[in-house]
Formats: sequence, C-alpha cells, structure tokens
Amino acid sequence: MSDAHDPLRPADHVDSVEPDPKDSGDGVSRPKLGVVGWLRFGWRQLTSMRTALLLLLLLAIAAVPGSLVPQRSSDPNGVTQYFQDNPDLAPVLDSFQMFDVYTSAWFSAVYLLLFLSLIGCIIPRTKHHLEALRARPPRTPVRLSRLAGYTERDLAVADGQTTDAAAEAAIDDAAKRLEAQGYRVERYDLRGEASVSAERGYLRETGNLVFHTALLGILVTVGVGGGFGFSGQRVVVEGQSFVNTLAAFDSFNPGRFFDDERLTPYRLGLDDLDAVYETQNPEAIGQPIDFTAHVTVDSEDGAVEGTVKVNEPLRTHGTDVYLLGNGYAPTITVRDPDGEIVFTDSVPFLPQDANLTSIGVVKVPDGLDEQLGMIAFFYPTQDVLETGAYTSTYPDLFYPVLTMNVYEGDLGLDDGTPTSVYSLDPTDMRQLTGGDTGVDSIELMPGETADLPDGRGTVTFEDASPSGDAAASGDYSQSVKRFASFDIHHDPTQIWVLVFAILILAGLLTSLFVPRRRMWVKAAKRRDGTVVLEYAGLARGEDPTLEAAVTALADAHVGPAASAAREESSKPAT
Repeated sequence: MSDAHDPLRPADHVDSVEPDPKDSGDGVSRPKLGVVGWLRFGWRQLTSMRTALLLLLLLAIAAVPGSLVPQRSSDPNGVTQYFQDNPDLAPVLDSFQMFDVYTSAWFSAVYLLLFLSLIGCIIPRTKHHLEALRARPPRTPVRLSRLAGYTERDLAVADGQTTDAAAEAAIDDAAKRLEAQGYRVERYDLRGEASVSAERGYLRETGNLVFHTALLGILVTVGVGGGFGFSGQRVVVEGQSFVNTLAAFDSFNPGRFFDDERLTPYRLGLDDLDAVYETQNPEAIGQPIDFTAHVTVDSEDGAVEGTVKVNEPLRTHGTDVYLLGNGYAPTITVRDPDGEIVFTDSVPFLPQDANLTSIGVVKVPDGLDEQLGMIAFFYPTQDVLETGAYTSTYPDLFYPVLTMNVYEGDLGLDDGTPTSVYSLDPTDMRQLTGGDTGVDSIELMPGETADLPDGRGTVTFEDASPSGDAAASGDYSQSVKRFASFDIHHDPTQIWVLVFAILILAGLLTSLFVPRRRMWVKAAKRRDGTVVLEYAGLARGEDPTLEAAVTALADAHVGPAASAAREESSKPAT
C-alpha cells in the first residue's frame, strides 16, 4: 500500500503520517498544560534561584531613583523646591511615583515578588538539606579510577599478617584520619573489598541558606518593622527649641502602625551652630568644611548637652537626630505707625547657592490697616555684579545685607487654605517697593531701620550680636542668627537589620570558601590476588584543591597504614 501523494513511498513511512496537532515538531506529542500546569510552571520559575537573583538586582535598580530625586518621606522641602525648579518635569515624575519610590506600587511589586521567591527557594532547600545531613555518606563507587585525583598506593602487609587483616587495618586508619579532618565517614564492604566513604562541606549549603534566610529577614524587618517608626523634620533657629510632640514638627511621616502616644516627650534646643569654611586653598575658598549644631536636650531625666554633625546623628530617647541643612534666619521686626510691634521673628531663609545667597518671606497678617507681605533676599557677604545685581561672594558674615520688596493685600491666610511659609503669591497684592513701582527696595544691614512706604510703619533688621552694635565694631560674624534643619528619626528595626546583615556576610563567606567534597579509600583486589589502596575524590562545584587533598591523604596514609599492619601482626594469637 502506497502513499496517495507519493506512489513510490510506503503508506507507513514516517513522513506519510498526518501531523498531530499536539506534536511539538520533534516527534514527541505533549499534552496541554492547562491552568494548573501553567500555575505550577509559573511558581517553579518564580521560586528558582535565578529568578531570586534577578529580582534582587531589579530591586537594587528600582531603588536608584530614590537617590536621584528628593523623597517626600525624608525631604519634603526638597520635593517642594524640585517642583519650583522643574515645573514641567516634576509632575511627570510624580505620576510615576518618583518622589515616593520606596512606597510606590512598582517598587512594592518587586519587593513582594522577591519575598515570595525567597520563601519558595528557602523552604524546599532547607528540607532537602536537613535530609542530606541525616543521610549516610554514599556507597563507594566501583571504579574510583574515573574520579578526580585518583591515585594508588601499595598495601603494606607485615610478616605473619594476612592481606585481609592489613586491608581492614588500613581502612580503619583512613576512616579515623578522615574523621579527624571533619569528614562524616561510613564503612562499606562490597564484594569483599573494604572501603570508607567520607564527605564534608555541608556547612557550605548551611551558609547559603543562612544568607538567603537573613536576606528574607531584612525584607521582613524593613517592610513590617519599619511601619512602627517615624520620621519628622523641624527647622530650629539658634536660641529656640521644639518639643518632641506631633504638633511641633514642620512635617511628619509616620509608619503604618505608628501610634503618636509612643512619642517620648523631650525638648531639643539649638544653642549654637558652628560653620567652618575653607580659607587657605585659593581654589576652594568658601567651601564648607564642617557644620556642628550644639544642642541641649531637656527631659524628665534632666538636661544633657550634645552635638549634631553631618553624618553624626545624636542618639536620644530612642530617636536619632540628624542635621539635614542650615542657613541664616535674620531677625526682622515690623512696627505700626505708632511704634507698636506687630511682628518680630527670626525668619529662616532658604539658601540659593553655595555662598548662601538666600530668599525668605515675611508675612504680617495683623496689626496694620492691611495685610503686608515681603519677599526678601539676604547676602552674607554682599557684592555688586557688573549688571548692578547683588550677590554674595562668601558664605560667612562679612558684609551682611538684607533687601526687601513689600506687598500689600490679601495674604491668603483667612480662607483656611494651607500655604507655605517660604513662598508668597503676590498675584492679588499691590507691590509697594521694587520692580516697576518707582520706589527702591528696602536695603538694611544689621541694626538698621527703614520706613515702610506711605507711613505704614517701620521695619528693622535686628542685630543679633552679643554687643548689639556690630556696625560700630565692624565685626558682623554673630550679627545674624543661623538655623538648623533637623530630621528626627525613630527606627526600631536598626538592631535587627544589623544582625541580619552580619548573618548575610557570614553566610556568604561560608558559602564561598567552604568546599563541599567527598573522599573514598578502598582496598581493591587485583586479579593476581594482590591488594592496593585506591584514593579518589569528588567535588560539588569548583574545587581546585581537590586533587592535592587526595594526594596528601594518600601520602599521609601509607606510612600509618603500614604501622597499623605491623601492630596487628604483633598481637599474640588467641
């Protein structure tokens, strides 16, 4: 019977069979996976070590944006400034949650997938490892000559000693020698040939499991334990203080499980802020060298003085106090036409460049006929550019100048809408000085007073120096107060993260430097009746010292084996 398409080809020829729709093309018919099959396949892929490493790398990459743009959880003022500096780019980044990277949906997805992957890797591997620890070393292979480091040594047989007795003594000695080196040993007698099987290096897999378990511990600790912490920011001017209560923070970011009743009440006062700038290197004049905030912490236990530096936080009452930034806070006083004070405060100004040219806002909501607002610029060491604009040429106080543009009108405070203390919207206000008004901006140095336009009162730039008369002495170094921006951070997971980090390092080093190997010694009988000692090893993974270890064992064993044989032959017969 022939094929209809080819009369010369038999009908049962393999090419004549109608193709099976389930055939994969290699002649093997495979069943469909189905829903359960695909789920099982997906789970195995997710819990593979390759996937876990890929997710760990992906998590590290996903964390990179958190260091490139400011985060709302740690630097809310920086986020606000970023929106002002990049009005077009910032909303796009915000739509991708770039300002909340570590709580974003995409970061959490990678985080949870890594969590599941590690659990799926650890549980079966731990079970398999425990079973391997309880199992006996494997039987001695029949042909040791096929294994790495194979070598032979002659069996020493003493006078009057049988070959079998010498072989038994040699294998017993080899077992003791291997056991002394940390191997688990097991004696076998196959086909009348005595042998010992030994293995060690399970500590390598133990270290591997410790590494992955500790990594999982860090994920759990950071993901869950971090929910009990908080981070709060507060700007404090020299001579002022704040109390560690929820209402006292400028911004506050609690964890998911945080309870404000857990806040330990204490008062943190800023006594002084020391700033050191480069003065010797002509190429780096004015570069900051060190900032030190001298603080006093008052609590029920009394007052304690301390310092806060960049990257050197102050640990107090279960919180870490970090120094985030600093700047100048000119003390400004506004009086009405009758000389009554309607506003006085040290106002923090935001630095705009490395020489601390700073901008600040003064809002006077009450005490005058209409609300008053001022946009002010502060120059620690004022100089004039070729264009006539002012600038600061050094960040310390050598020639401090304060300029102000005054606005009158609704400050937008009465309708209850939250507004920033660092910004002023002059859209619905009338400008009184500067710009196109024809009236010069108000310009003051410490200790000077100027009249507000049209008899609205006066404004004074207070001299904060101890003498109160910096102009007379010419020393303006203490004439303007400074402020410090503190981050008060409470993280109950720090000790656990440290413990797990140490375990990760220990587990990684163990898994890298502890070799896993098997060794065998066998008294093999030849066809001529002679017996030789065979040595061989087998490594799991790369082990460049395996062959040398086998040779060293054989060389060290030959002499003792011969001595054991002689001792055995010298025993009196019973």
